[in-house]
Amino acid sequence: MVSHSGLITVMERAARKAGPRLRRDFNEVSHLQVSRKGPADFVSMADKRAEDTLIEELQKARPDWGFLVEERGQIAGDPNKPRWIIDPLDGTSNFLHGIPHFSMSIAVEDPFGSQGKPEITHGYIYQPITDESFWAEKGRGAWLQDQRLRVSARKDLPDALIATGIPFLGHGNFSEWSRIFGAIAPEVAGIRRFGSAALDLAWVAAGRYDGFWESGLQPWDIAAGILIVKEAGGFVTDFRGQEVNLAKGQVLAANDALQSKLHKLLANALR
Repeated sequence: MVSHSGLITVMERAARKAGPRLRRDFNEVSHLQVSRKGPADFVSMADKRAEDTLIEELQKARPDWGFLVEERGQIAGDPNKPRWIIDPLDGTSNFLHGIPHFSMSIAVEDPFGSQGKPEITHGYIYQPITDESFWAEKGRGAWLQDQRLRVSARKDLPDALIATGIPFLGHGNFSEWSRIFGAIAPEVAGIRRFGSAALDLAWVAAGRYDGFWESGLQPWDIAAGILIVKEAGGFVTDFRGQEVNLAKGQVLAANDALQSKLHKLLANALR
């Protein structure tokens, strides 16, 4: 068994406490499709319950740490201590439609990272349906359970399978996305849109996808995934090739060979 820090144990414990309830709620959703109240209210309750469980478990372990969470926003903690960045249910639309592809994402942000500015030091993504835990610690590699993760070794775009997130009702920039899609799609083996950015990044780290791009993301969608990709030997930038700003929510991730090729296509498309 690979050894990891106590923090990863804390994150895993919290996720595995919230996971079974989320699985049960997911199995209920299919029965609710016919109810007049509709399943959307039920899903937001499932989301909230998972968030409550995660916060409760993480607070027990680190009572003075703050949170940045999807439903509740910021919960203040000691400003000199790290904070948790959490998405209890990434892939809500999938959950709502009975599609078994969603995840929980937990990251630790140190306010005084190696450069004296905020930095993600630990990331954990859990898929409750497949019971897969993707995790990383800065400088110690990325793992799926106790198996080391490496980004794919593919070097050529025609062999590459690329994931994305497609803009939808009230979210995202359609014209920007269409231009990027028009530039990348004809050059690659396929494009996939599965509906959970956290899992998209985890799958890039695991070599299942060769790359991923999306914009309009929230910090809790990507904080853990970015670290996991980097620790698996991958490269993550924004659309300008700069370090990702979590608040800006723009991500392009791949291995080193494909990152530069994808970035070139993307940059040309946005010119």
